[in-house]
Amino acid sequence: QWVYNILEKKAEADRIIHENPDPSNGFVLVPDLKWNQNQLDDLYLIALVHRREIKSLRDLTAEHLPLLRNVLQEGKEAIVKRFGVPGSQLRIYLHYQPSYHHLHVHFTALGYDAPGSSVERAHLLADVIDNLAMDSMYYQKRALTFPLRADEPLFKKFQEAGKV
Repeated sequence: QWVYNILEKKAEADRIIHENPDPSNGFVLVPDLKWNQNQLDDLYLIALVHRREIKSLRDLTAEHLPLLRNVLQEGKEAIVKRFGVPGSQLRIYLHYQPSYHHLHVHFTALGYDAPGSSVERAHLLADVIDNLAMDSMYYQKRALTFPLRADEPLFKKFQEAGKV
């Protein structure tokens, strides 16, 4: 609901850094709640796409390339304009498994070791775009590994199924 409140401007409308209102290829860029916006060393923003049917990396196909390219390009442009941080100094990625199931993209300062920015969980947006350009169904076919904490419900389900 938090995501939908932002997208509908019922919450945090004053925190929006950039918005592309296109219902198919648009998104909202907001500072992550982990970032206090006082310094750029731990810059952390989230792009929330307007499309509600895209839950995670697994849902993406070549049809979504215009959306993903918009997020990448416009997100970088908005960040350099507002904060003076060029795209070359950003890590732009998606999580798999995501912490919530509405497609969102993380923008963090390259030098910031943000939670979940490691290779086990983060998929660089530029790589996602390239993979989908090569094979529209890449993320439906590919095995995706990801870490789970022992106290996570999904881990318990894997244990119960004898997969761990």
